[in-house]
Amino acid sequence: MGFPGHDVCAGAMSILPKYARVHSDPFNERGVALIIVLWIFIFLFVVAFNFSATVRDEGDAAHRFSEDTQGYYLALAGFQRGLYEYLMQPPGVASQQKEQQKGNPRGFFDGSWREDNLGSGISRVRLVDEGGKINLNRADENMLRRIFTNLGIEEPRQSILIDSILDWVDPDDLHRPNGAENDYYLSLSPPYTARNGPFDTVEDLLWVRGMTSELFFGSPPDESGTATGDRKVGLAQIFTVDSPIDRVNLRTAPAEVIHALLGIPLDKSQKFVEERMKLSEKTLVDLLPLLGLGGTDGALQLFVFTNPTMITVEAEGLAKDSRVPRRVKGLVRPSAGGAQIQVGQGTARTSSGGTGLELVRWVDHENMPPQN
Repeated sequence: MGFPGHDVCAGAMSILPKYARVHSDPFNERGVALIIVLWIFIFLFVVAFNFSATVRDEGDAAHRFSEDTQGYYLALAGFQRGLYEYLMQPPGVASQQKEQQKGNPRGFFDGSWREDNLGSGISRVRLVDEGGKINLNRADENMLRRIFTNLGIEEPRQSILIDSILDWVDPDDLHRPNGAENDYYLSLSPPYTARNGPFDTVEDLLWVRGMTSELFFGSPPDESGTATGDRKVGLAQIFTVDSPIDRVNLRTAPAEVIHALLGIPLDKSQKFVEERMKLSEKTLVDLLPLLGLGGTDGALQLFVFTNPTMITVEAEGLAKDSRVPRRVKGLVRPSAGGAQIQVGQGTARTSSGGTGLELVRWVDHENMPPQN
């Protein structure tokens, strides 16, 4: 029996790799195809996910724009209503108070919000007499020290604030012992310069040396909305740059201003405001016992008792299912003769004769939480 030679065996062995390649190529091609298909599916998934995220973001943006637009016009409607109510107030202090007691027992210029439902949204408005606040640009050192002492601001911050405020408004670059001028503000990051002139807005106080957000904004009222407890009054609530008078209008001064000027506890100041609104014929003599003041008290020099002449009309609009209101604000004052005032994208019509209103400043606020 013979055996195959070495050549035959070598030939047989050379055939095996060819056989293996012939039978393995289809399997390799299927594996490659599977990987390609998987990558295609992953690519399509990523594209579809990005597309759906883009559509969702654009839908949310369109919804927010719609809510903001609705809120703006609801706020504008509230502003117009505030103007109308102000124009409908009878001239003269006594007659105004009688009408206020009938239609709005809380007082017309007390800063409280009056709310109406308009369609599916809510419109709110309040009127604030700027004369019932302290004019920041007319406050001297003694006035500022009285205010900061009554608000519980202690040394050395009190002296730093007083000197820095006075340095901010004076025209020179010479700083007081505890004050600051351009050399201090330019050393900050980012640097800026002192105004060296009157404050344009109360918010400019935030740029002054020694000022903090806590001092400026204070702490909010408690859940009942009253000014009691451990609440801290913020400077934003008592100062203004728009008051046309040097003193404070006691007829419309809020509890926070009375507390800052007289040092009366905040709860007693609030009680005074509430009692003031119950009087149908209010005079300065009627109000003094509520403050614990006599007719010859020197603190009377801080007050006047007159009709409001510079009014801030502040309005909010809240669209249905929206949690953030849209706010607008306008500063108005009486003017002789009727007028039309341009308000945002609309026109507020005043009376065609007699006393009208002049729009001094108009502010479109960004969305912000409601304020008490």
